[in-house]
Amino acid sequence: MSAPRPDLVISSPANARIKAVVALRNRRDRDASGLTRLEGREELELAIAAGVRPRTLFHCPQLMGRGGPGDGLVEQVRSFGAEIIECSRAVFEKASYREGPDGFLAVAPSPGRGLFALDIPTDGLLLVAQGIEKPGNLGAMLRTADAAGVAAVIAADPVTDWGNPNVVRASKGTVFSVPVASATTAETIAWLAARGIALVATTPDTDTRHTDADLRGPVAIAVGTEKYGLDEELFAASTIRVRIPMAGRADSLNAATAAAIVLFEAVRQRSVAPPNFR
Repeated sequence: MSAPRPDLVISSPANARIKAVVALRNRRDRDASGLTRLEGREELELAIAAGVRPRTLFHCPQLMGRGGPGDGLVEQVRSFGAEIIECSRAVFEKASYREGPDGFLAVAPSPGRGLFALDIPTDGLLLVAQGIEKPGNLGAMLRTADAAGVAAVIAADPVTDWGNPNVVRASKGTVFSVPVASATTAETIAWLAARGIALVATTPDTDTRHTDADLRGPVAIAVGTEKYGLDEELFAASTIRVRIPMAGRADSLNAATAAAIVLFEAVRQRSVAPPNFR
């Protein structure tokens, strides 16, 4: 396979195009442009499979291996009408957000949509993440949501945006494959109620174990911050409240871990559908 022909070659880290892609690390620039960074071959391939069409691809033959299978991905991105920019190693490492980059960095439309743009099946399983501060936790929740077949993830009163590079990285690109939306807590509660979706609050303040609640049918499992949990507004709106049994001295689990435990209990129940569920 012949090496891909770039539209532009950049050899100076001071180039304006490199400064622009570096600036997308900042939320203000992402919000203003509606664009985000999508770094890494695996993440890029997953996003493309989910229907994402990058606007620009920065690639480094020295890092990806010229003439290797990565060239096919470059040509695939070109076929979408994206601009292809080849960078020297020094330039790419300046633009990269991670240690040990693999030579792929795309600029693509930021993920996320409004609540009313979500298309939820009648028995949909959703995840509501309220006020999650750490992008890594939000990204980990997305990987779980993708694996569990969750219909959508809603960030209620979000602290970070879906296009945050650390969310994209921690999610391994699943932020593009799982429908995601952002809204206020009040908007989220009203939207769920209008669709008859039961709100399940994860909390230590209940006697009901997550395995003893009926999590079949249309439900939205809500997880809050590790420090404060869900706020009073969302907690009061919940129709089901569950706790995860804990034998140790810690009084809470990592938020992403808690979400995974309850989500996969819902998946288990849906697969076995016990007739006399308590």
